[in-house]
Order: sequence, then structure tokens, then C-alpha cells
Amino acid sequence: MSDMIAHARQDSSENWHSHPLQKHLQKVAQLAKRFAGRYGSLFAEYAGLLHDLGKFQKAFQKYIRNASGFEKENAHLEDVESTKLRKIPHSAAGAKYAVEHLNPFFGHLLAYLIAGHHAGLTDWYDKGSLKSRLQQADDELAASLSGLVESSLPEDFFPLSDDDLKRDFFAFWKEGAKLEELHIWLRFLFSCLVDADFLDTEAFMNGYADADTAQAAGLRPKFPGLDELHRRYEQYMAQLHEEPDKDSFLNQERHAILQQCFSAAETDRTLFSLTVPTGGGKTLASLGFALKHALKFGKKRIIYAIPFTSIIEQNANVFRKALGDDVVLEHHSNLEVKEDKETAKNRLATENWDAPLIVTTNVQLFESLFAAKTSRCRKIHNIVDSVVILDEAQQLPRDFQKPITDMMRVLARDYGVTFVLCTATPPELGKNIDAFGRTVLEGLPDVREIVADKIALSEKLRRVRIKMPLLNGEAQSWQEIADEIAARPCVLAVVNTRKHAQKLFAALPSNGIKLHLSANMCATHRSEVIALVRRYLALYRAGSLHKPLWLVSTQLIEAGVDLD
Repeated sequence: MSDMIAHARQDSSENWHSHPLQKHLQKVAQLAKRFAGRYGSLFAEYAGLLHDLGKFQKAFQKYIRNASGFEKENAHLEDVESTKLRKIPHSAAGAKYAVEHLNPFFGHLLAYLIAGHHAGLTDWYDKGSLKSRLQQADDELAASLSGLVESSLPEDFFPLSDDDLKRDFFAFWKEGAKLEELHIWLRFLFSCLVDADFLDTEAFMNGYADADTAQAAGLRPKFPGLDELHRRYEQYMAQLHEEPDKDSFLNQERHAILQQCFSAAETDRTLFSLTVPTGGGKTLASLGFALKHALKFGKKRIIYAIPFTSIIEQNANVFRKALGDDVVLEHHSNLEVKEDKETAKNRLATENWDAPLIVTTNVQLFESLFAAKTSRCRKIHNIVDSVVILDEAQQLPRDFQKPITDMMRVLARDYGVTFVLCTATPPELGKNIDAFGRTVLEGLPDVREIVADKIALSEKLRRVRIKMPLLNGEAQSWQEIADEIAARPCVLAVVNTRKHAQKLFAALPSNGIKLHLSANMCATHRSEVIALVRRYLALYRAGSLHKPLWLVSTQLIEAGVDLD
């Protein structure tokens, strides 16, 4: 059996090490089973055992030795055929085996997972479909089984049982669940498989016996637990309560909001909304809710999803200030590797969200939940049993409201996820019925509002008075608006488009400090301008700034960006 290898690596002393295939299959199965937990552990375990069945092919064993250089005398020949080795497909054999040895329904569910563990989940039809791959897998499976016999693998290594799978399936799949929701479960199981595969391979490549040993040795970052984060949070909030302005009207209202969050956190529900006007302290209040709720109901982590990268750093800094620099994992488009640039090494380094507090974007969160690529799906099992805060929830894209709310509803109902819609202007995400009584949008049922009287609170914390132009009044030119701004010492002007911002900025006189913000700027540039604005505002409040300060921005400034 030791002759059958899953991977090969060379250490710093140029000594070769092989990863036994039997050991790899067993470790992946164990990890996948642990990740799946009560949501289908046996399906995940079977997928782990079968995922690399195709590596028992003699052709694959020869390929991996030659391609890696493990057999140097064969790997360094100068002829074309040996220097440009043809890859040996191996992911369809296990899928074909499951289909042939199990009830067709269960076998095909496993086939989707196994066949996709490298290239990603496929459809039944279409290019590269599962159907076509299974039809072409006869030779691959025959060669794999031939190698399997020669490997002297124990007869009970693949303990496939329809009855056991049936019990596992119906223990989770409750009566009333809809068939169109099945893809969510498959994505979850796929996540368990691919993350287990990545972690065990990563551990071997770094010289560790298995993923648990690698974790203990610090290969991956170690984070404090949620109980420790809650202790730090309470300590930080106690310090805030000792500040001189603790009895101000605003801080009293913030304290009242916080107490309502703590009370709601004790409620055994999965859909909440936190409607608090800008300035009401909802970032720290929602964090307090999430920590208390997670500890009360055994959630694994807290995920903050934010619609714009322009405020991710801002919120992450608030969390770091409250909880410490060692707890926040940021993951968004400015940090991740593009999929078309993905390699084996950076794929292994892709985060799987195994941290207690993640700050990410709506795009990263929901694209992962609907993805097919292994690198994106990998984190799904770590979204299960978590508290997800959707900050600025009014920015959920209307065009995708149905799939998003359908996904949220199922995750909240069946997968232990608690959602909090955190916003100053709550969107309408409930059930939508047309004039004929047909359900157009199922939406989110029975969302619990945390704030007792959100309308009264919005009046108390009102900071803006809107003065509309006359209905039949003449339109102002950009120069007229610029003149109106120039007559004041400190102005933020928010306009609709980048073109408008450009025109207004150009019309302002040069005797003041002129700054602008727009999506044309890269994230680093926007952060620098925001930091500069804060510095100027501090000088302005202190009476040390003797020039007018004008900031022209597009609507990105309205997405909760904290300037003062």
C-alpha cells in the first residue's frame, strides 16, 4: 500500500517524501465528516474516501512520480514526451463508483461532490457536464479498481451503505423541504470535502503528519475564542462608559440601543433587524449582540458583510480597537487572488474563514454561497452555525433579491445561521404577493426588530434636515452650486455621478481646501483622502484651520463612512 501515493514533496535537503494514498483518503474523510457534523456527516465521509479513487491508476502513479521529479531518472529525460507530461484524470473514478454501487439518488449526489473536487461543481447537462464525465469514466474506473486490487487495500475500506446514507439524509432533510433547496446542501457538503482535501494536502506539503498537527504547530493563524472576545468587548465598553461625555444625550441613546441588543441576543430566533440611524453606534451594538447570541446558542463565528470596500477598513479598525489586533480576518476583493490567476500554491493559501470574526463584503459572501469553484465554495461550511451581520442591508441588490433572500431563509431555518439586517433605512424583504394571490417573492418571514420604537429613535437621532428645491424652480448650474458652497467654511457635497463630482469640483474656487471622493479612485487613495478629511476636521473643530474645507463626493460617502 505504501507504493500508492497521493502527493510527493522534496524537503530543503532534497530528500523526497511521499503522501500515502490510503492515509490521505482516511484523513480527508475524517476531516470532511467533522466539518459536516449534524448536516450530513456520512455523505461527507464517503465523499472523502472516494474523492481520489482515480489515483490508484497505474498511469496516475507513474505520472505523479515523473511530474514531481520523485523518480529522477525518469523525470529528467530530454525527450518531448517526458518533459511535457499529459495529466491523468482521476476525479471521475470515485464518482462513477458511487453511482454504480449505491442507490441512484444518493450515488449521483456523491458524484457531484467527487467529480468536482478539482474543477468545481458542474451541471448535469452542458459543457463538461457530470453526465458526460460519468459516461466517459468507464476506463478510468476500471484502471483504478485494477490498481486498487494490487494495492491490497482492506475490503471494508469503502463501507458504502444505502441504508446508512438514507438515515443520514433524512436526519437532516426534514419534511417540507423543497427540492430546489437541495443545491444548498450539496454546496455545503462540497465545501466540507474540498476544504478537508486542501488542508490535508497543505499539511503534508509543509511537513506535518496531518491537518490537526499542522494547526497545533501554528501553520495557520491561531485566534482567541468567542468567550475571550466577549470578555475583551465588555472590558472595552466599560472603558467607554467611564469617558467624560458618558452622560451626553447621544451616549444615553447609544446605551439604550446596546441594552436592547443584549436583550434580543437571548432570543432563540434566526432573523433580526437592527434599525438605528447614523451615529447611533450600531457597529459596536451589533457586535455586542453577535457575541452574546453566539455564546448563548453555540455559534462558531461572527461574519460582518459590508456592501462597499470603502468602509470595510473603517469597521475592521473599530473591531480591532475593541477586541485587539489578533482577532479580525478581512477577506474581500482587494485582498484575494483572481481566480484566473489561481495556482496550486495560492489556492491552498486561500482563506477558509476558520476564524471567530470575519469582515467581508456582500459580494464575497453571496458569491461564495452560489459559487461552483472550489476556492470560493471552500468556506461555505464555516458560514454554517454563525452569526451574519449584513451591514447597510438596504444595499442588497434588488436584481438578486429573490436568490439572496431564498438562501438566507434556508440558512436561517436549517443551517443554524442567525442573520441581522443592520441599517438606518431598512429595506422591504418580506413576502410579496401579486394581484392574483400568487407568491412572487417568498422573502424573509417574521424578522424580529431589535429596537423597540425605531421611528421614535430616528426622530431623536435626526441629524439632517432636508430642504427640497421649489417644484417649478429653475435648475441651478454647477457654478451656482459651487458659489453656494464657497460661501460656507465647511461643506460636504454629495452628488449622483462621478461626472457631476468632476464638474462641481472644477467649479469651486481655489482659495479653500478642495478634496473629492469617487469610485474612480483606488481603495488606498480613498482611504488616504478620508484620513486627510478627518485630520482637517479635527483642526477645524479646534479652531486651527483658517481656510474653508470643501469635500465633493459621489454616493459612496453615504454608505456609513464615518468622517466625524
